[in-house]
Amino acid sequence: MSVRTHIRRTTAALATTGALIALAACGGADAEDGADGAGLPERYVMPGERVFPEGIGADKKTGDFFVGSTTDGTIFRGNVRRERMEVFLPGGRDGRTAATAVRVRDGRLWVAGRFSERLFVYDLATRRRLRTLRAPDVGASSSPRAERSLLNDITFAGDSAYVTDSFQPVIYRVRIRGEELGEIEPWIDLRETPVAYARGFNLNGITVSDGQRYLVTVNYRTGELFRIDVQTREVRKIDLGGDSVRTGDGLLLDGTTLLVVREEPGEIQPVKLSANLLRGKLGEPFGRSLLRLPTSMFELNGRGLVVNSQLDRGENPALPFTVAAVAIPPGTLPQR
Repeated sequence: MSVRTHIRRTTAALATTGALIALAACGGADAEDGADGAGLPERYVMPGERVFPEGIGADKKTGDFFVGSTTDGTIFRGNVRRERMEVFLPGGRDGRTAATAVRVRDGRLWVAGRFSERLFVYDLATRRRLRTLRAPDVGASSSPRAERSLLNDITFAGDSAYVTDSFQPVIYRVRIRGEELGEIEPWIDLRETPVAYARGFNLNGITVSDGQRYLVTVNYRTGELFRIDVQTREVRKIDLGGDSVRTGDGLLLDGTTLLVVREEPGEIQPVKLSANLLRGKLGEPFGRSLLRLPTSMFELNGRGLVVNSQLDRGENPALPFTVAAVAIPPGTLPQR
Protein backbone atom coordinates (compact mmCIF):
# COMPACT_ATOMS: atom_id res chain seq x y z
CA MET A 1 0.00 0.00 0.00
CA SER A 2 1.17 3.54 -0.69
CA VAL A 3 2.22 5.96 2.04
CA ARG A 4 -1.05 7.82 1.40
CA THR A 5 -3.10 4.66 1.76
CA HIS A 6 -1.07 3.61 4.81
CA ILE A 7 -1.75 6.91 6.56
CA ARG A 8 -5.47 6.57 5.80
CA ARG A 9 -5.38 3.00 7.09
CA THR A 10 -3.53 3.88 10.26
CA THR A 11 -5.81 6.84 10.91
CA ALA A 12 -8.86 4.62 10.51
CA ALA A 13 -7.41 2.03 12.86
CA LEU A 14 -6.49 4.64 15.48
CA ALA A 15 -9.94 6.20 15.27
CA THR A 16 -11.74 2.94 15.77
CA THR A 17 -9.50 1.17 18.28
CA GLY A 18 -7.81 4.01 20.08
CA ALA A 19 -4.50 2.88 18.56
CA LEU A 20 -0.60 -8.90 3.09
CA ILE A 21 -2.19 -13.96 -1.00
CA ALA A 22 -1.93 -13.51 0.16
CA LEU A 23 -2.97 -16.50 -0.40
CA ALA A 24 -3.97 -19.99 0.24
CA ALA A 25 -5.43 -22.62 -2.06
CA CYS A 26 -8.68 -24.20 -0.98
CA GLY A 27 -10.71 -27.26 -1.97
CA GLY A 28 -13.30 -29.41 -0.29
CA ALA A 29 -16.50 -28.12 -1.91
CA ASP A 30 -19.25 -30.66 -2.38
CA ALA A 31 -19.46 -32.29 -5.80
CA GLU A 32 -22.92 -30.86 -6.35
CA ASP A 33 -21.48 -27.35 -6.07
CA GLY A 34 -20.02 -27.85 -9.56
CA ALA A 35 -16.54 -27.34 -10.94
CA ASP A 36 -17.31 -23.72 -11.80
CA GLY A 37 -18.60 -22.74 -8.35
CA ALA A 38 -22.27 -22.97 -9.38
CA GLY A 39 -24.52 -23.00 -6.34
CA LEU A 40 -21.99 -21.21 -4.13
CA PRO A 41 -22.58 -17.69 -2.74
CA GLU A 42 -21.48 -14.70 -4.79
CA ARG A 43 -20.14 -13.00 -1.66
CA TYR A 44 -19.43 -13.77 1.99
CA VAL A 45 -20.54 -11.34 4.70
CA MET A 46 -18.75 -10.51 7.97
CA PRO A 47 -20.66 -9.17 10.99
CA GLY A 48 -19.59 -5.77 12.30
CA GLU A 49 -19.42 -2.17 11.17
CA ARG A 50 -15.67 -1.51 11.72
CA VAL A 51 -14.05 -4.71 10.49
CA PHE A 52 -11.66 -3.44 7.77
CA PRO A 53 -10.43 -6.97 6.97
CA GLU A 54 -7.21 -7.84 5.19
CA GLY A 55 -5.82 -11.40 5.28
CA ILE A 56 -7.50 -14.65 4.25
CA GLY A 57 -6.50 -18.28 4.64
CA ALA A 58 -8.31 -21.56 3.99
CA ASP A 59 -8.60 -25.13 5.22
CA LYS A 60 -8.91 -27.08 1.99
CA LYS A 61 -10.15 -30.21 3.75
CA THR A 62 -13.30 -28.55 5.07
CA GLY A 63 -13.87 -25.54 2.81
CA ASP A 64 -13.59 -23.27 5.86
CA PHE A 65 -11.75 -19.99 5.43
CA PHE A 66 -10.61 -17.37 7.90
CA VAL A 67 -10.36 -13.58 7.63
CA GLY A 68 -8.69 -11.15 10.05
CA SER A 69 -9.71 -7.63 11.10
CA THR A 70 -7.12 -4.86 11.08
CA THR A 71 -9.26 -2.93 13.55
CA ASP A 72 -9.19 -5.23 16.58
CA GLY A 73 -7.71 -8.58 15.53
CA THR A 74 -10.99 -10.48 15.34
CA ILE A 75 -10.71 -13.65 13.24
CA PHE A 76 -13.84 -14.58 11.31
CA ARG A 77 -14.63 -18.03 9.95
CA GLY A 78 -16.64 -18.67 6.79
CA ASN A 79 -17.36 -21.67 4.62
CA VAL A 80 -17.47 -21.68 0.83
CA ARG A 81 -21.07 -22.99 0.95
CA ARG A 82 -22.48 -20.35 3.33
CA GLU A 83 -22.89 -16.61 2.80
CA ARG A 84 -22.68 -15.60 6.45
CA MET A 85 -19.42 -15.64 8.38
CA GLU A 86 -19.03 -15.85 12.15
CA VAL A 87 -16.56 -14.79 14.83
CA PHE A 88 -13.97 -17.55 15.36
CA LEU A 89 -11.53 -15.73 17.67
CA PRO A 90 -12.71 -12.52 19.39
CA GLY A 91 -10.53 -9.46 18.92
CA GLY A 92 -8.10 -8.26 21.57
CA ARG A 93 -7.37 -11.66 23.07
CA ASP A 94 -3.77 -12.86 23.58
CA GLY A 95 -2.54 -9.37 22.66
CA ARG A 96 -3.95 -9.85 19.14
CA THR A 97 -5.23 -6.33 18.56
CA ALA A 98 -4.94 -6.36 14.75
CA ALA A 99 -4.46 -8.95 12.02
CA THR A 100 -2.90 -8.85 8.57
CA ALA A 101 -2.00 -12.24 7.08
CA VAL A 102 -4.15 -15.22 8.07
CA ARG A 103 -2.87 -18.63 6.94
CA VAL A 104 -3.75 -22.28 7.54
CA ARG A 105 -1.34 -25.21 7.54
CA ASP A 106 -1.53 -28.66 9.16
CA GLY A 107 -4.43 -27.86 11.45
CA ARG A 108 -2.91 -24.59 12.64
CA LEU A 109 -4.04 -21.03 12.10
CA TRP A 110 -1.23 -18.48 11.70
CA VAL A 111 -2.00 -14.78 12.20
CA ALA A 112 0.36 -11.87 11.57
CA GLY A 113 -0.28 -9.17 14.15
CA ARG A 114 0.32 -6.09 12.01
CA PHE A 115 2.05 -3.37 14.11
CA SER A 116 2.29 -5.57 17.22
CA GLU A 117 5.51 -7.25 15.97
CA ARG A 118 3.94 -10.62 16.80
CA LEU A 119 2.81 -13.82 15.12
CA PHE A 120 0.05 -15.87 16.73
CA VAL A 121 -0.42 -19.59 16.12
CA TYR A 122 -3.66 -21.40 17.07
CA ASP A 123 -4.96 -24.94 16.97
CA LEU A 124 -7.90 -24.93 14.55
CA ALA A 125 -9.77 -27.76 16.25
CA THR A 126 -9.66 -26.32 19.79
CA ARG A 127 -9.04 -22.59 19.08
CA ARG A 128 -6.26 -22.81 21.67
CA ARG A 129 -3.30 -20.48 21.26
CA LEU A 130 -0.18 -22.54 20.73
CA ARG A 131 2.48 -19.83 20.51
CA THR A 132 3.00 -16.10 20.38
CA LEU A 133 6.21 -15.24 18.53
CA ARG A 134 7.79 -11.80 18.60
CA ALA A 135 9.93 -10.47 15.79
CA PRO A 136 13.40 -9.25 16.79
CA ASP A 137 14.54 -5.66 16.34
CA VAL A 138 16.61 -5.54 13.15
CA GLY A 139 17.15 -1.82 12.63
CA ALA A 140 15.55 1.40 11.48
CA SER A 141 11.94 1.39 10.32
CA SER A 142 10.66 2.84 7.05
CA SER A 143 7.29 3.69 8.62
CA PRO A 144 6.06 7.22 7.87
CA ARG A 145 4.71 7.21 11.42
CA ALA A 146 6.11 5.68 14.61
CA GLU A 147 5.64 1.94 14.03
CA ARG A 148 8.79 -0.16 14.29
CA SER A 149 7.50 -3.09 12.26
CA LEU A 150 4.59 -4.34 10.17
CA LEU A 151 4.42 -8.11 9.91
CA ASN A 152 2.44 -8.41 6.72
CA ASP A 153 2.22 -11.72 4.84
CA ILE A 154 3.10 -15.38 5.44
CA THR A 155 3.82 -18.34 3.19
CA PHE A 156 5.17 -21.84 3.80
CA ALA A 157 7.95 -23.79 2.09
CA GLY A 158 9.25 -27.10 3.38
CA ASP A 159 9.65 -27.02 7.14
CA SER A 160 9.44 -23.24 7.49
CA ALA A 161 7.11 -20.25 7.49
CA TYR A 162 8.38 -17.09 5.78
CA VAL A 163 7.13 -13.64 6.77
CA THR A 164 7.44 -10.22 5.12
CA ASP A 165 7.85 -6.99 7.07
CA SER A 166 6.70 -3.90 5.20
CA PHE A 167 8.76 -1.54 7.38
CA GLN A 168 11.89 -3.60 8.08
CA PRO A 169 14.24 -4.69 5.24
CA VAL A 170 14.15 -8.34 6.21
CA ILE A 171 12.32 -11.58 5.54
CA TYR A 172 11.80 -13.66 8.65
CA ARG A 173 11.67 -17.41 9.02
CA VAL A 174 10.02 -19.68 11.60
CA ARG A 175 11.21 -23.29 11.57
CA ILE A 176 8.50 -25.96 11.99
CA ARG A 177 9.60 -29.29 13.42
CA GLY A 178 6.47 -31.38 13.83
CA GLU A 179 4.69 -29.99 16.88
CA GLU A 180 7.61 -27.71 17.74
CA LEU A 181 7.87 -24.15 16.44
CA GLY A 182 11.09 -22.16 16.43
CA GLU A 183 11.41 -18.45 17.08
CA ILE A 184 11.14 -15.73 14.45
CA GLU A 185 14.61 -15.25 13.01
CA PRO A 186 15.89 -12.86 10.34
CA TRP A 187 16.40 -15.05 7.26
CA ILE A 188 17.46 -12.51 4.60
CA ASP A 189 18.81 -9.01 5.15
CA LEU A 190 17.31 -7.25 2.14
CA ARG A 191 19.74 -4.34 2.30
CA GLU A 192 22.23 -6.49 0.41
CA THR A 193 19.76 -7.47 -2.34
CA PRO A 194 17.93 -5.86 -5.30
CA VAL A 195 14.98 -5.07 -2.98
CA ALA A 196 15.18 -1.34 -2.22
CA TYR A 197 13.35 -0.23 0.93
CA ALA A 198 12.33 3.42 1.23
CA ARG A 199 9.99 5.46 3.40
CA GLY A 200 6.52 3.93 3.41
CA PHE A 201 5.31 0.41 2.61
CA ASN A 202 7.70 -1.96 0.91
CA LEU A 203 7.47 -5.76 0.67
CA ASN A 204 3.90 -6.99 0.99
CA GLY A 205 2.53 -10.29 -0.36
CA ILE A 206 4.58 -13.48 -0.58
CA THR A 207 3.86 -16.87 -2.11
CA VAL A 208 5.66 -20.11 -3.01
CA SER A 209 6.26 -21.90 -6.31
CA ASP A 210 5.28 -25.44 -7.21
CA GLY A 211 7.92 -27.67 -5.68
CA GLN A 212 8.58 -25.03 -3.00
CA ARG A 213 11.99 -24.08 -4.45
CA TYR A 214 11.23 -20.38 -4.86
CA LEU A 215 9.39 -17.63 -3.04
CA VAL A 216 7.85 -14.75 -5.00
CA THR A 217 7.18 -11.44 -3.31
CA VAL A 218 6.04 -7.94 -4.32
CA ASN A 219 7.14 -4.45 -3.35
CA TYR A 220 3.88 -2.54 -2.91
CA ARG A 221 5.54 0.85 -3.32
CA THR A 222 7.45 0.17 -6.55
CA GLY A 223 5.37 -2.62 -8.09
CA GLU A 224 8.47 -4.80 -8.52
CA LEU A 225 8.34 -8.58 -8.19
CA PHE A 226 11.20 -10.69 -6.83
CA ARG A 227 12.13 -14.37 -6.92
CA ILE A 228 13.92 -15.79 -3.89
CA ASP A 229 15.71 -19.13 -3.94
CA VAL A 230 14.82 -20.98 -0.72
CA GLN A 231 18.03 -23.05 -0.86
CA THR A 232 20.60 -20.34 -1.65
CA ARG A 233 18.67 -17.25 -0.43
CA GLU A 234 19.51 -15.51 -3.72
CA VAL A 235 17.11 -12.64 -4.47
CA ARG A 236 16.55 -11.68 -8.12
CA LYS A 237 14.23 -9.11 -9.62
CA ILE A 238 11.63 -10.46 -12.06
CA ASP A 239 11.82 -8.63 -15.40
CA LEU A 240 8.37 -7.28 -16.30
CA GLY A 241 9.51 -5.53 -19.47
CA GLY A 242 9.08 -2.06 -18.01
CA ASP A 243 5.66 -2.74 -16.48
CA SER A 244 4.90 -2.90 -12.77
CA VAL A 245 2.22 -4.08 -10.36
CA ARG A 246 2.20 -1.08 -8.01
CA THR A 247 -0.07 -1.45 -4.99
CA GLY A 248 0.38 -5.22 -5.27
CA ASP A 249 -0.74 -6.97 -2.09
CA GLY A 250 -1.80 -10.63 -1.97
CA LEU A 251 -0.22 -13.11 -4.40
CA LEU A 252 -1.35 -16.46 -5.77
CA LEU A 253 1.10 -18.50 -7.85
CA ASP A 254 -0.19 -21.49 -9.84
CA GLY A 255 2.47 -23.02 -12.06
CA THR A 256 3.87 -20.05 -13.98
CA THR A 257 0.76 -17.90 -13.61
CA LEU A 258 0.88 -15.30 -10.86
CA LEU A 259 -2.26 -13.45 -9.75
CA VAL A 260 -1.53 -10.14 -8.03
CA VAL A 261 -4.20 -8.44 -5.92
CA ARG A 262 -3.76 -4.73 -6.61
CA GLU A 263 -5.35 -2.49 -4.00
CA GLU A 264 -5.64 0.47 -6.34
CA PRO A 265 -7.37 0.64 -8.80
CA GLY A 266 -8.80 -2.51 -7.20
CA GLU A 267 -8.31 -5.50 -9.50
CA ILE A 268 -6.67 -8.87 -10.00
CA GLN A 269 -3.65 -8.63 -12.30
CA PRO A 270 -2.47 -11.84 -14.01
CA VAL A 271 1.26 -12.12 -14.74
CA LYS A 272 2.50 -14.90 -17.03
CA LEU A 273 5.97 -15.89 -15.84
CA SER A 274 8.75 -17.73 -17.62
CA ALA A 275 9.62 -21.28 -16.58
CA ASN A 276 12.40 -20.00 -14.28
CA LEU A 277 10.10 -17.27 -12.88
CA LEU A 278 12.53 -14.51 -13.85
CA ARG A 279 10.52 -12.85 -16.63
CA GLY A 280 6.88 -11.87 -16.68
CA LYS A 281 4.25 -10.40 -18.96
CA LEU A 282 1.15 -8.69 -17.66
CA GLY A 283 -2.24 -9.95 -18.85
CA GLU A 284 -5.68 -8.40 -18.76
CA PRO A 285 -6.79 -7.46 -15.22
CA PHE A 286 -10.23 -8.48 -13.99
CA GLY A 287 -12.70 -8.16 -11.11
CA ARG A 288 -12.68 -4.38 -10.77
CA SER A 289 -16.47 -3.95 -10.53
CA LEU A 290 -16.68 -6.27 -7.50
CA LEU A 291 -13.71 -5.03 -5.48
CA ARG A 292 -13.23 -2.34 -2.84
CA LEU A 293 -9.54 -1.91 -2.04
CA PRO A 294 -8.89 -5.68 -2.25
CA THR A 295 -6.00 -7.11 -0.27
CA SER A 296 -5.76 -10.92 -0.54
CA MET A 297 -7.44 -13.95 -2.09
CA PHE A 298 -7.59 -17.71 -2.50
CA GLU A 299 -8.85 -19.74 -5.45
CA LEU A 300 -11.55 -22.41 -5.57
CA ASN A 301 -13.22 -23.94 -8.62
CA GLY A 302 -12.28 -21.11 -10.94
CA ARG A 303 -13.29 -18.35 -8.52
CA GLY A 304 -11.11 -16.03 -6.53
CA LEU A 305 -12.41 -15.29 -3.05
CA VAL A 306 -11.08 -11.78 -2.50
CA VAL A 307 -11.08 -9.69 0.69
CA ASN A 308 -12.69 -6.28 0.25
CA SER A 309 -10.78 -4.36 2.91
CA GLN A 310 -12.20 -0.82 2.38
CA LEU A 311 -9.18 0.44 4.29
CA ASP A 312 -9.41 3.64 2.28
CA ARG A 313 -12.95 4.42 3.47
CA GLY A 314 -12.08 5.67 6.98
CA GLU A 315 -15.30 6.51 8.80
CA ASN A 316 -17.55 5.74 5.82
CA PRO A 317 -17.29 2.08 4.82
CA ALA A 318 -19.99 0.59 2.62
CA LEU A 319 -21.61 -2.09 4.77
CA PRO A 320 -21.47 -4.99 5.03
CA PHE A 321 -17.81 -5.96 4.85
CA THR A 322 -17.43 -8.82 2.40
CA VAL A 323 -15.28 -11.37 0.70
CA ALA A 324 -16.16 -11.20 -3.01
CA ALA A 325 -16.35 -14.26 -5.25
CA VAL A 326 -14.70 -13.20 -8.52
CA ALA A 327 -14.82 -15.42 -11.60
CA ILE A 328 -11.32 -16.09 -12.91
CA PRO A 329 -11.42 -15.84 -16.72
CA PRO A 330 -11.05 -19.20 -18.46
CA GLY A 331 -7.48 -19.95 -19.48
CA THR A 332 -5.96 -17.65 -16.86
CA LEU A 333 -4.82 -20.49 -14.62
CA PRO A 334 -3.32 -23.77 -15.87
CA GLN A 335 -5.73 -26.69 -16.29
CA ARG A 336 -5.25 -29.62 -13.94
